Amino acid sequence: MDDRELMFLPAHLQRQMILDREISSVEMTEAALRRIAELEPRLNAFITLDAEGALTSAKRADKVLAEGRVTGSLHGVPIAVKDLEVTKGLRTTLGSSFFDDWIPDYDSVVVERLRVTGAVILGKTNTPEFGNREETFTNIAPTCNNPWDPARMPGGSSGGTAAAIASGMCSIGTGSDGGGSVRLPASFCGIFGHKPTHGRIPRFGGQAKPAYNSAGTTGPMSHDVRDAAILNQALAGFDARDPGSVKAVVPDYLAHLEDGVAGMRVGTTMTLGISDVDDDVAIAIEDAWSAFRELGAKVEPLDITFNPIPREAWWTLWTAGQVAMYGHLADERPEDLMPYTLDMINHGRTVTGADVAVALRDVQNLQLQLHQLFEEYDFVLAPTNAAVAWPHLDPPTEIGSKAKNEEMAGISYGAIPFTMIFNSSFNPASSVPVGFGEGGMPVGMQIVGAYDDDATVLRASRAFETARPWTGARPIVS
Repeated sequence: MDDRELMFLPAHLQRQMILDREISSVEMTEAALRRIAELEPRLNAFITLDAEGALTSAKRADKVLAEGRVTGSLHGVPIAVKDLEVTKGLRTTLGSSFFDDWIPDYDSVVVERLRVTGAVILGKTNTPEFGNREETFTNIAPTCNNPWDPARMPGGSSGGTAAAIASGMCSIGTGSDGGGSVRLPASFCGIFGHKPTHGRIPRFGGQAKPAYNSAGTTGPMSHDVRDAAILNQALAGFDARDPGSVKAVVPDYLAHLEDGVAGMRVGTTMTLGISDVDDDVAIAIEDAWSAFRELGAKVEPLDITFNPIPREAWWTLWTAGQVAMYGHLADERPEDLMPYTLDMINHGRTVTGADVAVALRDVQNLQLQLHQLFEEYDFVLAPTNAAVAWPHLDPPTEIGSKAKNEEMAGISYGAIPFTMIFNSSFNPASSVPVGFGEGGMPVGMQIVGAYDDDATVLRASRAFETARPWTGARPIVS
C-alpha cells in the first residue's frame, strides 16, 4: 500500500493496522509527513508543522503497544489540529501576528483529550485570524488553497484542516465552528464535518482571552463518519474550566451508528426560509434527499421561516465577543490586526447593552422554535452553502440569479447563509458531501438534529454515506 492509499484510509482502520502490527505508528506518521512534503507547497494547509514532535509521539505510541499497555481510540494515528487550539510546547498563532511566536505552556482541553486517545499531532493547520473569515488567509502564513482547484478557496475558518484531509495528508483532524467554520470548509472541500451540540466539547484554552461563548465549539473533520463519531466521543464531556460545558453523561455516539434511518421523520428545505441557492447546489441536494427516501425515511418538505433572520443576532453577539476577546489588541496595535478582525471589533464597539439583550432574546426564541421543530422531525436536511467554492476573494455576487450583496467585515454572507443559525440555536449539525457542481467543485448538505442528539445526526450521516459513498473521487491535488 502506497502513502496515498494509506492516508486515504479511515483513521479507525489506520489504528487497527497499527494494533495488528501491519505497520508501526512511526511508519504511518512518516507516510503522512511525506504526503505533506509533497502537497503542502500547493495547498498551504499548515501554519506550523511539527515533524520532530510527531515522530517522537509515534515512537511513544509504538512503545506503549509493545509493552502491552492500554491504547486509546486513535492510538498512533496522525491527526491535524487547527491553530485555534492551544498546544503545550508547540507554536500556537491563532492565525494572528500578535501570537506569531507564542509557545504555550499548557494544552487546550481538546488537545489534552487528543493526547489521551494516543493520536499523533502532525502540526497546526491554517486558519484566518481568530477564525474570523469564511476564507482561510492571514498575514502570518500563505493563503490556503482548495485541493479540488488551488485557484479557489477551501472555506474557513477550518480551511487548513479541510485541505489537509481532502488531499490525503492525513485522514482526520480538528476544526472549530462559531458560524459554520467546520461545516463550510467540509462542504467546499468534499469531506465530512460535524458541529457538535454547543457545550458538549469544552472550549477551555481555545482562545487567547476567553469571553462569553455564544456560538463556538470544536468539531471533528474526516472523510469517514465513523472516524468523526470516534473523535466526537473522545472530546465530549464536562470540564469545570468551561462554564458553558454540559454537565451530563456523554451519549454513546457509536452504539447505533449503523442502525439506519428507516421510519425516521425527515424535513427538507432548500432555503431555510432565508436564501435561494445556485442551481448546481440545488440539483445535488435534491438528489441527496431521494437517498433518504430509498433508505426508508419519511421525507417531506419543511415550511420554515425565521423572524427576524437569525444572522442579525449572531452578528451582534459575535462582534461584541470580538471586543471582549481582542479589543485590547485593537487598542495596542490596530495596524497589525487583519482588516476583517478590526472591522468586527469596530462594529462590536457600536453595539449597546440593549442590542445585546435583544440579540439574546432573539436567540432564545430561535432555540424555542427549533426545540418545537424537532418534536416533529428526527432530523432536517438543508444546504450547507448556497454556492460552491469560489476563486480567492471573489465571492459570487448573484445566488440563484438574484443579486446578493450581504457583506459584513468583508465576508460574503449571501453565499453562506445557512450555517450560523445552528450555532446560535446550539443544535448539532453535520455537513456531508453530496456531489459536485460548477467547475467540478464539491457540494455539501447539512444534516441537523435536535439539541443534544448528535447521535442521530451521525447515524443519519452514516446511513447516507453507506447509500451514496463519497470517498471514491479524489481532488486534483492529492
